[in-house]
Amino acid sequence: MLATVLFLGFAILGLGMLSYFADVDILDVPALGQYPGVVGMLAAIVVFVVVLAPTARMPHPAYPASVLVALASALAHLAGVWLAALIGGAGVTAATAAVMQLVTGGATLVIGLAAVVAAWIGIALRRTRAQKPQWPWEDRSGDE
Repeated sequence: MLATVLFLGFAILGLGMLSYFADVDILDVPALGQYPGVVGMLAAIVVFVVVLAPTARMPHPAYPASVLVALASALAHLAGVWLAALIGGAGVTAATAAVMQLVTGGATLVIGLAAVVAAWIGIALRRTRAQKPQWPWEDRSGDE
């Protein structure tokens, strides 16, 4: 769960920084609104969870799985944007132009990097069996 929230946060931060510092719009294709971008991000989040969940359930998950999670999330983002643009009536040309703009503008790289870092952190938390912090005087067994 925490890894999913981190992925969304890192993606929003990264895309915002890309837009600000490069002084470009992330998705600037005529006849497209915000709908394809939202659908693409939702698709990336769903795929992130679906691909990371089996790895996180393993007793000793492997870190290289985070690369697979990142690739799947980035591709799902592109597929979601393309399908949403197509269903929204923009046409094949505009949908393909939107996907190409995401790839060449660096947004897909940002989504992939956000996914790999968040998945890596999620796997690390699972491997270390991290728990909530407790003060030294707190008794774990509940005896007082």
